[in-house]
Amino acid sequence: MLCITDARTGELVDAAPARRGLTRVEAHAPGYDASALRVLLVADILVRALELGGTPVWALLTGDREQAELHAGAAALGTRPFEDRRDVGPGWGEAQAVHVVGEGGAAPDGVRVAVAPVAPVAPVETEAIPEGADPAVVRLALLTARRGTPARLDEAALTEAHGTLLRWRRAVAAWARQASRPVPDEVRGRLRTAWEDDLDVPEVLRVLRWVEESELPEGARFETYVYADRLLGLDLARDVGSQP
Repeated sequence: MLCITDARTGELVDAAPARRGLTRVEAHAPGYDASALRVLLVADILVRALELGGTPVWALLTGDREQAELHAGAAALGTRPFEDRRDVGPGWGEAQAVHVVGEGGAAPDGVRVAVAPVAPVAPVETEAIPEGADPAVVRLALLTARRGTPARLDEAALTEAHGTLLRWRRAVAAWARQASRPVPDEVRGRLRTAWEDDLDVPEVLRVLRWVEESELPEGARFETYVYADRLLGLDLARDVGSQP
């Protein structure tokens, strides 16, 4: 069962108390910048986690300005599509709602998931997605820290994320050449426990690093990475079939 910390009370609550009922995940981003994109990315991870648990989800974006830029930036980072709140009429009919907000930002009624900002770099970066950066690398860099900790998009963070993503994609492509094996129950349990415990994505990444260096059959490692990527959205199997 997916539990998240409600920023209003500081207590863990069920993200989908109605289980099979439609859940509205509403991301609140007042304008276009890296911190707003992180809010949308956390909302995307929440949507994916709920769907993996069998909960139908409706994703909305609420903001005051630069909505087109926010939608484009979110799409570049590989998020699921968000409907624009301004285009939605009354009569939603969802069983529950979860609001994903930046720290110190919007304070809507209902369960709130707070997201720390992206720390500025020197010189100050004017682009939400750093110029020339691979959006998938930016996505991984933003997923590396817990959502309550400020994220970094400086050169060191992007270089580390780039190296990890390149290594994992190459490994997945190599493992895919071996006979497929199921994800080990223990590993599947560790992954689900991580993301169902307040969306602990850094722990999911730690499990993948352990699998990478483990003695598990290559086919099982391949299936593990593909399974985890349903949450992470890093296109880890992109290079399958491209290596001799």
